[in-house]
Amino acid sequence: MALSNDDEHGEELEEAKESAEAAFDPMAEPVVFAAIASIAFSWYLYYIKGDKTHGLFVGLWAPTLFGAANYFKNLRVAEKLDAGLSFQ
Repeated sequence: MALSNDDEHGEELEEAKESAEAAFDPMAEPVVFAAIASIAFSWYLYYIKGDKTHGLFVGLWAPTLFGAANYFKNLRVAEKLDAGLSFQ
């Protein structure tokens, strides 16, 4: 019994999703390491050195790094969509 066109399309989407999930490793992103380092440095400044002002300042780098990384990732997706790639 042959699969219908919708079943084949569904299987292709599922396979693409599984391969994308397997290929994506969030810990491989450099911004993750930079954010973790900024948090660790922030704790060092705040608790060890007792410099609360600079500790809080450095602690704000992590969400800023993640926000910037998210912005640039969205730009890449928008460029692909503008080039004609569809997610359907």
